[in-house]
Amino acid sequence: MSTRLSPGDTAPDFTLPDADGRPVSLADRKGRKVIVYFYPAALTPGCTKQACDFTDNLDFLAGHGYDVIGVSPDKPEKLAKFREKEELEVTLVGDPEKKVLEAYGAFGEKKLYGKTVTGVIRSTVIVDEEGKVERALYNVKATGHVAKIIKDLGL
Repeated sequence: MSTRLSPGDTAPDFTLPDADGRPVSLADRKGRKVIVYFYPAALTPGCTKQACDFTDNLDFLAGHGYDVIGVSPDKPEKLAKFREKEELEVTLVGDPEKKVLEAYGAFGEKKLYGKTVTGVIRSTVIVDEEGKVERALYNVKATGHVAKIIKDLGL
């Protein structure tokens, strides 16, 4: 089971392929705040709702200095289909080996329909301009999550 991050921790750096196979790195975002959100699978109802919410609020978040990166265990080809089908503008990256998911505490045991399973824990980590964890939210809901982040950040 991976260890969850806490405010003040250094956010683990990563470089993962986006929907077009291009590398996306957290280090490249130094000097900006980054909302890194982890979701189980592209093209599923909850994950679609969450990705659409982030896309709908992308300009607002960017205007307040935040970049958004969505991480799932999907391969770039599936992320590209997801992006095209749902007209997503949020940056989506794939972590098929689940190394980044584990480093962020977003992979492990969770309850699913009353059963304990191992999988992606829907999570959001907000990283400050210096690469430190500002907030780490685990077991978040797909619906209403973006509005809650905006409210909690006082934007």
